Amino acid sequence: MTLTNNDLRKLLEDMIYIRTFEDRLRINFAAGAIPGFVHLGIGQEAIMAGICFNLQDGDTIGASHREHGVLLCRGIGGDKLMAELYGKRTGICKGKGGSMHAGDLEKSTLGCNGILGSAQTIINGFSFAHKFRKDGKLAVTVFGDGASNRGEFHEGLNFASIWNLPTIYFICNNGYAISVPKSKQNKVDDLSARGAAYGVPGIQIDGNDIFAVLEATEEAFKRARAGGGPTLIEAKTYRWRGHFEGDPDIYRDQEEKDFWMAKCPIRRFEKYLLDHEVMTQAEIDGIWKSASDRVDGHQKFAEESPWPDRDDLLRDVYYCDEGSVQA
Repeated sequence: MTLTNNDLRKLLEDMIYIRTFEDRLRINFAAGAIPGFVHLGIGQEAIMAGICFNLQDGDTIGASHREHGVLLCRGIGGDKLMAELYGKRTGICKGKGGSMHAGDLEKSTLGCNGILGSAQTIINGFSFAHKFRKDGKLAVTVFGDGASNRGEFHEGLNFASIWNLPTIYFICNNGYAISVPKSKQNKVDDLSARGAAYGVPGIQIDGNDIFAVLEATEEAFKRARAGGGPTLIEAKTYRWRGHFEGDPDIYRDQEEKDFWMAKCPIRRFEKYLLDHEVMTQAEIDGIWKSASDRVDGHQKFAEESPWPDRDDLLRDVYYCDEGSVQA
């Protein structure tokens, strides 16, 4: 890929913003300020920023419960996303979606489906619509290694292959399905090998290398836009936190965590930018400070926003076309 210095800076800004946003969620959830469940993708920022960098306006993406960064990179405002996670009326889904289902169809960004695996069939409806309209757009579904073991994944990939749909299946293989290690989930070393069973290219990459994510998605997206059909991408990565906040995380040892944290995608990218004199340490420090200030504003907005009213329970239950009565 040909990337300008501005592109590189934007990618670093996105990754640092995601990390800062999610780290604040970690702190505030522990303080009891955020209701419900929160699943964090700290350590997987290269995947979220890299996928979104190569998307175009009008492309559809559906992420899982761990990819808050996808929502941020797709233009869902941090104020509205933070308020949603707080359950406030000013949230992107008016406080009704929370961390598990936040999304914005106006940004072509689907909310997560609470039943993992289902999203891998649903996404084909959107890619079929893109193909039917001949609009040159594509649909991406982002999910974990655990979801790839469900029947819906195989059904969805087979359907996308048969209909030659512009669907990108992107597995964030962080090694665990809740607490079950990959070694006890399946016998294949590379989940990308499953693409061969459906006549779909399977690509396995280092998910902590922003350049690997960019190159793989650029190739797959070009192929899909040109009518070449779906691609299965497996990005090997690691989540630093437990499956959810509050998870005692007793199924992983510290040596394993330290090994993967040393592969931090942000620090690796920062080193590249410093070694190639694209940025200075002072500039990088400034990005971290700016991200912290932005998230401070998001938190303030969420804390000061009103809670939903009781009557809000019956609002937005149904979607109505123009001219219809809103239920």
